Amino acid sequence: MESIIRLAASLGIFFIMICWEYFSPRRTQRICRKHRWPVNLGLAAFNIVLMRLTIGGIAYLSAVDAIGKSLGLLNWLAAPQWLSIIVTLLFLDFAIYCQHIVSHKWSPLWHLHQVHHTDLEFDATTAVRFHPLEIMISMLYKVLCIYLIGANPWAVIAFEIILNGAATFNHSNVNISSAIEKKLRWLIITPDMHRIHHSTIPAETDSNYGFSISWWDRLCKTYVAEPRLPQISMEIGLKPFRQQKELGFMQLLLLPFKSLRER
Repeated sequence: MESIIRLAASLGIFFIMICWEYFSPRRTQRICRKHRWPVNLGLAAFNIVLMRLTIGGIAYLSAVDAIGKSLGLLNWLAAPQWLSIIVTLLFLDFAIYCQHIVSHKWSPLWHLHQVHHTDLEFDATTAVRFHPLEIMISMLYKVLCIYLIGANPWAVIAFEIILNGAATFNHSNVNISSAIEKKLRWLIITPDMHRIHHSTIPAETDSNYGFSISWWDRLCKTYVAEPRLPQISMEIGLKPFRQQKELGFMQLLLLPFKSLRER
């Protein structure tokens, strides 16, 4: 049931965002959707099936197990449910922020994470362009965090829905008025804010690591307000990959191992 709830919420948000992109795009895309979407959506489908067959529901089950065995800080302190929900959501969001930074700084994880950054355009499908090994490592990392904090099971479900929804929103190519966007980014990650993270300029790629809450970037000094080039014309992706054709499905699956051999 937990997986069905998450999948239904993700598909609903995705449908809303691609409709918004179609009717009110922020940028004119130079690469046709038919060249990118089959690869991005193919990766998403592959990851969904793989997780379903392996460790898909482990986050929620780990939270239930932590409560049953009184494991983790919140369970040791016997925190009230409202507090455990708030702390779980904030702790997991900060944990994912930290993981994202490590994925850029530590070479073995970067070889996997670069699959996400090889997308040469930026829209809702970019949010699901991840290597399956990175997805699995991320899930195991979340399980560790869940046991450490003694996460509330309902908050874990809510967090997964928020994380997927926020990623779809902040990767989308939607037009939001400047006045509204500037107010929104004091609380959440907006597309304009996260697009900077997908810039080909290394100093900009090394910024704006948050996925849902914008506070962590501000507090940890990784926040960049504006790109050097205008949002509508800045280059997206990684420089070396802009000199070649869009990578196919199998090329993306093999890319991390190709990078390791070259290294």
